[in-house]
Amino acid sequence: VFGGHGFIKEWGMEQFVRDNRINMIYEGTNTIQSLDLLGRKVLGNNGATLQKFGKLIGKLVAEEGVNEKMAEFINPLAALGEQMTKFTTEIGFKGFQNPDEVGAAAVDYLRVAGHLVFGYFWARMAQVALREIAAGNTDPFYTAKLQTARFYFAKLFPETATLMRTARAGSEVLMDTNEALA
Repeated sequence: VFGGHGFIKEWGMEQFVRDNRINMIYEGTNTIQSLDLLGRKVLGNNGATLQKFGKLIGKLVAEEGVNEKMAEFINPLAALGEQMTKFTTEIGFKGFQNPDEVGAAAVDYLRVAGHLVFGYFWARMAQVALREIAAGNTDPFYTAKLQTARFYFAKLFPETATLMRTARAGSEVLMDTNEALA
């Protein structure tokens, strides 16, 4: 692996090799985990797991939906929660017609689901931070949590629109690939 370099630590080579090898591992595990999430844990129980999580989101939206200071977190989270139900149903319906559709959408679905979960927890952290700041707590920890939540919702959470679009592109573009490209 080191091409004659041997295993020494003075140049940092071993870290470069580990960093490079992990990409191959991630590629395989993300696909396996996404197929398991969408195929078994979501579609396999007719969305019951997703519905449970949706209730948690609904509770947070009910608690904070009228709080103007929480709007930047609650509004996109509530919108994605609603979109996720439709998105899941759509993929499930396509999957019953053609199982390749589930595989083609799985990695993007995993990432959207991840954003839904992270969005929920960042909204909860923002909720606590705003409460503490309003109570006069000057600990910079709460300001940092609030700033990070704002960054997440402004810069990362919007990726979900593109991910849902690519998941909806279907399996044809993948399955019809010429063998010469493989």
